Amino acid sequence: MMFGLQKLTLLDYPEKVACTVFCSGCNFRCPFCHNPALATGNESILDYSFSDIISFLESRNKKLDGICITGGEPLLYEETIELAERAKYMGFLVKIDTNGSNPERLRTVIEKRIADYIAMDIKNAPEKYEMTSGSKMLEQVKESVSYLLQDKVDYEFRTTVTGNLHTAADFEKIGKWIAGAKRYFLQKFVDSGSILNGNSEDFEVSLEKMKEYQKIVSDFIPSVMLRGI
Repeated sequence: MMFGLQKLTLLDYPEKVACTVFCSGCNFRCPFCHNPALATGNESILDYSFSDIISFLESRNKKLDGICITGGEPLLYEETIELAERAKYMGFLVKIDTNGSNPERLRTVIEKRIADYIAMDIKNAPEKYEMTSGSKMLEQVKESVSYLLQDKVDYEFRTTVTGNLHTAADFEKIGKWIAGAKRYFLQKFVDSGSILNGNSEDFEVSLEKMKEYQKIVSDFIPSVMLRGI
């Protein structure tokens, strides 16, 4: 397995100076995905082996607060658990981004105390999950949501908001689903110039709509924030 690496980020790990490690491959096929090469498992775009990442972390010990492990979908791989363990042993905080499709590995990294922060995507209301994610893994996602709502680790839920896949009714359903969550981010769709499927203009969403959806979800979740606006 190969990895990508962003050696410094002030954005990916909230309030921390971190690096970001990218894992190739995803079991979802969201049409608005902004990095289809990663999602489809094209490892030719990745430059770092597992040992390269460990060597980099050793060189940044005491210089970075943490590491963000993202994808693709990092919890597809046992290597992600090993990487998180090694990073924790070296003294780094560990954030893992996930689509929630592997509740067993999610539970493992939390119960082994090798993840300090989880960011989990909520793709859409349950009734529209298959259409939005291109997968049939709603039950696994629901299991991950229920586990995170137990508040065993610091976490956030987040939704990439699109113009053609999301409606006000969807966000009311999402709000009821994840009611009481610690924090929830609505992320504006951003055209990377290379999305997985469809016309990027269809996914564009206005700030006015973002604020409307924020207000709807705020009836169920105390901390709802906009991101990427």
